[in-house]
Amino acid sequence: MSTQDELIAAGQRNFRAQHEPDWNALEGLLRQLQRGSLRKLTLEDTMRLPILYRAALSSLSIAREFSLDRALILYLESLCARAYFVIYGVPVRARDGIAQFFSTYWAHNVKSLWRETIVAVLLLFSGALVGYLLVMHDPGWYVSLMPDALAEGRGPNSSTAELADVIYGGARQHENMLGVFAAFLFTHNVEVSIMCFALGFALGLPTAFLLVQNGVMMGALIAVYAQHHLGLNLIGWLMIHGTTELFAIILAGAAGFRIGLSAIFPGAHTRMASAAQAGRATASVMIGVMLMLLVSGMLEGIARQLVSNDLARYGVGLAMLTLWLVYFYAPRRLRAVPR
Repeated sequence: MSTQDELIAAGQRNFRAQHEPDWNALEGLLRQLQRGSLRKLTLEDTMRLPILYRAALSSLSIAREFSLDRALILYLESLCARAYFVIYGVPVRARDGIAQFFSTYWAHNVKSLWRETIVAVLLLFSGALVGYLLVMHDPGWYVSLMPDALAEGRGPNSSTAELADVIYGGARQHENMLGVFAAFLFTHNVEVSIMCFALGFALGLPTAFLLVQNGVMMGALIAVYAQHHLGLNLIGWLMIHGTTELFAIILAGAAGFRIGLSAIFPGAHTRMASAAQAGRATASVMIGVMLMLLVSGMLEGIARQLVSNDLARYGVGLAMLTLWLVYFYAPRRLRAVPR
């Protein structure tokens, strides 16, 4: 080892020996606070905490400036970050955090995605129009557009009685399977929503494709029923759960588009860093989407089968849509929203 290397190593040892007692003291206070032992701190410890924090920041600045040991720099960064959140963070009880999420944060973050939401709506219903027109023009398109697992035996070759029985006979046929059916549909919808969100990083293109694809399948199914003069009946059957389900998928798509736009226009950050930041910012929207899909799954698996009156189905569907629109977009006083 050269003389210069020996001097650097000696300097690092002296630096650590001089400041490590303060780091250890700060570690001890943080562990005590993180165990919920704030009241056990003495007045002296309470006064020392910010002093030790500033000393750790100073040590970190010196370690970075002189390119000291990388492991030491990482340790000091972690220590300073923990101390920052303990000293300056505002403790929130779980129930208060949940209340704030539902009263303010979820709706605020959804409202901030209004441009992306409009795009998602246009793509979904444009796909529905395309699927409807294709099948109305040529019923043979239905087989290509609708997967067998979702068709459930419904198709252009079904009779009017068979199609009507799906709409009005479900309660008798599936009475003992409603809970299982609801769980299956909830899982399916969650998968679609997560894909719309997670694939947004690819410039939003897969998200757009998924929205159009789901719209096409919906339009194709409506066209089959419309050919048997049951189109409005089917829409009522779908609306009882569909206003909630489609709204959730649209919001997942909007969140995915936000990530895609962040990757296209990263600003001062790298594309990956910008997309990651957008993903964290829209995470609360996706938490809410999962809750919406849970409600949708219950409506689809249970209420849709038990409510057989067309007007009642339209009423439930429109009521749910109104509920979500008012909840998300009605003006409200906004407190500081964490990012």
